[in-house]
This record gives sequence, structure tokens and C-alpha cells, in this order.
Amino acid sequence: MASLPFSCSSVLGLKIHPNPTTMAPFVTSIKSPLGPSKSAFLQLGFSLQSPNLPGFASKARSFGVFARAATEKSVHDFTVKDIDGKDVALSKFKGKALLIVNVASKCGLTSSNYSELTHIYEKYKTQGLEILAFPCNQFGGQEPGSNPEIKQFACIRYKAEFPIFDKVDVNGPSTAPVYQFLKSSAGGFLGDLIKWNFEKFLVDKNGKVVERYPPTTSPFQIEKDIQKLLAA
Repeated sequence: MASLPFSCSSVLGLKIHPNPTTMAPFVTSIKSPLGPSKSAFLQLGFSLQSPNLPGFASKARSFGVFARAATEKSVHDFTVKDIDGKDVALSKFKGKALLIVNVASKCGLTSSNYSELTHIYEKYKTQGLEILAFPCNQFGGQEPGSNPEIKQFACIRYKAEFPIFDKVDVNGPSTAPVYQFLKSSAGGFLGDLIKWNFEKFLVDKNGKVVERYPPTTSPFQIEKDIQKLLAA
């Protein structure tokens, strides 16, 4: 088993019950260097800290990756804190494919995403995949707990063994530097803003972003992209 920033075996049983939010998805097309795939994006019936775009709910858009000007930086240049407050240099993941996700405990997408992320990690961790989960409370206040509560929730309810990090901001003036890099490397069809919980970035073995997926694209839907990256 890969070395983790925390150990689930040390977690005690605190029960936290998600409060799902009803969401109505519609299908949009993804075009990426890894090939075409299908996904769904949220039809949001509530207020977000993002621009109001006419026709957003009615028109399918292309959610492609738009690589910015060449940069020497990679994910490996950043140091973050794990869920226990310890520094983790992301350079430790050199040579591994990464799936980076902003997670929340009380979202309508929580159960399906945590379950599928756990399954994907168990299936591919020995082949060189790491999943990096960053809790964030910016979307509907759906990650309100402390770091110990988040850790207990993920480890006990979903048996998550992938690394979970310190709660961060992914939008706004206090955006974590690693998320500034991720967003500048792969702008979405609504711009750089992360739109909701469980948006995903696929990062290659050299620390470069190769794909970005909207929140309602499930981990299972991108499994073929993960396989291609691991085989590269």
C-alpha cells in the first residue's frame, strides 16, 4: 500500500450524515487529448459564487482543456498540508498519475464520488495512480467540519485510503497555490472558477494537467482516461 499522509486505522467512529442537495444534470461533450467521452454537468438551482450565464442550463457546451502559455511549473513544485497539518511535498508523487479532487461531506454528489474514488484507487494504486482529495467548504457550506471530522467521515464511512489534505479555498483571493496552478493550466468552459464540489483534474506522471472534468463526471466515467495515462 502506498505511503499515506494519514492512517485510517487510527480513526475513531464519529458519524456524520450527509445532507444531499437535489441536482438536475444535463449531458455535455468533452474533447480532450485523451479522446472523446461523455459527462454531465450541473444544472444549478441555487446561488453560486460564479457568473450568471444566459442559456447555461439549456445549452450543451464543450468542456475542453485549454492549455495556457507554456509554464515551467508542475504540480510537483508545490507543498501542501495534509489533513493532520503536516507538510507534504507533492514532488513525492513524481512518476505517478494523479487525480485531484475538491471534496465535500454533505453534497448530493458525496456518496457516489467517494464510493467510486475508493474503488478506482483500490484498482489502480499498484499501477501508479494516486488520488489527492482537497476538502473545500466554498460550495453551499457542504464541508463545514473540522479536519479531524472530515478525516473520520472519509475513513469510516467510505474506507478511503487515498491521501486527504487540509481544507482549502479553490476560488477567490485565498485560493490555494496548487489550485491556482491547476486552474491556470486547464480553464473550463465557464472560465477558471471551480464550479462545485468534486471537480476533477487528471495530472500526468510529470505533474502536468492533461484533463479537467466537471463535478458530475463520475470517477467511473474517466476510468479509460486513467488507464491511458497509466500506460503512457
